[in-house]
Amino acid sequence: MTSTVPNAVEHTDGQQPPITMFGPDFPYAYDDYLAHPAGIGQIPATEHGTEVAVIGGGLSGVIAAYELMKMGLKPVVYEADQLGGRLRTVGFEGCDEELNCELGAMRFPPSSTALQHYIDLVGLTTRPFPNPLAEATPSTVVDLKGESHYAVTVDDLPQVYRDVAAAWNKCLEEGADFSDMNRAMRERDVPRIREIWAKLVEKLDNQTFYGFLCDSEAFKSFRHREIFGQVGFGTGGWDTDFPNSILEILRVVYTEADDHHRGIVGGSQQLPLRLWDREPAKIVHWPHGTSLGSLHPNGEPRPAVTRLHRTAGNQITVTDANGDIRTYQAAIFTAQSWMLLSKIACDDSLFPIDHWTAIERTHYMESSKLFVPVDRPFWLDEAVDDRGHPTGRDVMSMTLTDRMTRGTYLLDDGPDKPAVICLSYTWCDDSLKWLPLSANERMEVMLKSLGEIYPKVDIRKHIIGNPVTVSWENEPYFMGAFKANLPGHYRYQRRLFTHFMQDRLPVDKRGIFLAGDDISWTAGWAEGAVQTALNAVWGVMHHFGGETDATNPGPGDVYDEIAPVELPED
Repeated sequence: MTSTVPNAVEHTDGQQPPITMFGPDFPYAYDDYLAHPAGIGQIPATEHGTEVAVIGGGLSGVIAAYELMKMGLKPVVYEADQLGGRLRTVGFEGCDEELNCELGAMRFPPSSTALQHYIDLVGLTTRPFPNPLAEATPSTVVDLKGESHYAVTVDDLPQVYRDVAAAWNKCLEEGADFSDMNRAMRERDVPRIREIWAKLVEKLDNQTFYGFLCDSEAFKSFRHREIFGQVGFGTGGWDTDFPNSILEILRVVYTEADDHHRGIVGGSQQLPLRLWDREPAKIVHWPHGTSLGSLHPNGEPRPAVTRLHRTAGNQITVTDANGDIRTYQAAIFTAQSWMLLSKIACDDSLFPIDHWTAIERTHYMESSKLFVPVDRPFWLDEAVDDRGHPTGRDVMSMTLTDRMTRGTYLLDDGPDKPAVICLSYTWCDDSLKWLPLSANERMEVMLKSLGEIYPKVDIRKHIIGNPVTVSWENEPYFMGAFKANLPGHYRYQRRLFTHFMQDRLPVDKRGIFLAGDDISWTAGWAEGAVQTALNAVWGVMHHFGGETDATNPGPGDVYDEIAPVELPED
């Protein structure tokens, strides 16, 4: 529930500075870096036109390639599946092509300011996403243990839910210095952010989300912990996150990543696709009218990478699915990290051994969704009681439940247009329960569950097309939805995130840069993909002897001032 996150600290002038998803691990202002008129850096003219491999055509890969192109380098993008990665927007067979659903990322917080830079750059618009109890959501139904509660705001729910919200606020305040960190992040007070976070990392790296709750006097009640896990805050129940590191959860609440979400009108995959075709006005070396598409034969990325190895001169040699072999002075790897262990034949010499360990130890969350197209947003019809009298309530609502569906989202473009229902969005064990079932089998179970909650609503009669589903753990080039660190994984994540600072690596381990969602501190959010792409671009620029403008230092230039907390290895 959005209301369970504590309110921002009041300022004397009445204004609330915006939270951004910079920090707390690496409090660098990527939004300011991107907006600066001097640009994000340049390379020597002698390097113009040099090819750089970019492996993975998701958001991180496309942004990295786009910025390298603007510097005068020639990115060569490899993509095994389709441009966009986990920004995947699909339509429904036989339905209006404007009707679509988001199999991957579908909601983005305003704190994703670097992501917003690119959304604005390509001319996309956003609108509020109908999360539980959000202002844009007409109504929400919470159904637990067979008992349903209808609500427009949290105040419409029984007292126990407000007690749970208060417990979460108190837990954050007493166990994680929420107000102090909130103030520091709004004011971009980097020394204070680092001071607070350093203590919490040392204290909480070995703690699970559930253990953090149990240690709080506010959550001494098992019933409260159970309700919190099933209903949660922001996007719904978070019990599937209970085994994960509490540090992962604190990153979300500190940056307000789970609040005030917006969706991209027309679908999120438009962002990487538009960047692929965009002709930047300010570009070095390449003639005006150059785009990523125009730098690739037939406007398409090269196929899947099957082998990566080092060759003479510490270069990176790439073999693709067509058998083509190319050698590069530098490469950026943005695909899912486990691909380096399974789908791609790799030399051990690509990375230091402790980085290989970090890659192997990366923990991924499973995730499943199923969507159906419907004739109209019938859920906005007014419900009637047993005697046919209007109740003043919607016939169906955004639904949180402990039943198999867990979260049901209602998505529309207006009262008279076809609409979409996300019948179920689940994670981890809840997602694995769906894995053996076909799309139609999943739909039947979901309709039965929802029928128990809404016995008077015939959802099936409104369905106008076949269901569309995804289980990201079953996708061959992903094997999971997003990274989520377990307790004790902070050191591993630090190695991966800081990999772009290659002056600290042996010479024979340089030249290939890690980026992407699972390299970031805020995995599961597109902002992390953007930030790590910019880190890798800075790394490649530095690798080629380039530099940033003195008035706009890049993430590597200020690294020593804001480097992530380093825990002892012994």
